[in-house]
Amino acid sequence: MLTGKQRSYLRGKGNSLDTVIQVGKEGISEALVAQVKETIEARELIKVRILDNSLYTAREAAEELAEACGAEVVQVIGSVCLLYKRNQEEPIYKLPN
Repeated sequence: MLTGKQRSYLRGKGNSLDTVIQVGKEGISEALVAQVKETIEARELIKVRILDNSLYTAREAAEELAEACGAEVVQVIGSVCLLYKRNQEEPIYKLPN
């Protein structure tokens, strides 16, 4: 579970990130979940965009993806969400306490 200070730190880091995953009209499939898992393992923090033609709201998609990948939802703004999962071997981000 992330603290408020950690969420704030990750939100700051997420501002400069580009969207790497998009949820479209097909919704959240097994292939999309596999892609998110692979990407989040490599990057720790990813930005996901939920397109207008998706059947999900941004919050619903973020929660479902986070649960499927064992990640945490850092932030949801509009149609964009940030997901974080700490890399156990070599963490990229040093979170504040």
